[in-house]
Amino acid sequence: MARKYMHVQIYEGTILKMKEEGKTRQEMADMLGLEKTQIKEFIKRYNRRQRIGMIEPKRKGRPRKHPPTTLEGMTILITELEREVDLLRSFLHAAGRM
Repeated sequence: MARKYMHVQIYEGTILKMKEEGKTRQEMADMLGLEKTQIKEFIKRYNRRQRIGMIEPKRKGRPRKHPPTTLEGMTILITELEREVDLLRSFLHAAGRM
C-alpha cells in the first residue's frame, strides 16, 4: 500500500484558523483531504515549537530542602564565580598566555 504523504505545513494557517473556530481534528482532516493523525501530529509539532522559547532548562540533581535566601544565594554565586575565575587564571598561566 502506497504511503499517503502531503506537506501539512502548507495548510498551517488554515488548520490554526479552524482550530480557533472549534473544529475537531476529524473535521479538519475531512475538509483538507488529510488523515486525522496528520492533523494531530501537526498540532503537536506546532505547540512544541511555540513552547521552546518559554521553557526554562531543568536543573539537574536533587532539589534543596531549604532554598537559599537572595542574599545567601548571591554570596554562594559570587564564591562559585571567584573559583571559576581562579581556575581560568591558573589555566591561562599554565598555557603561557598570562
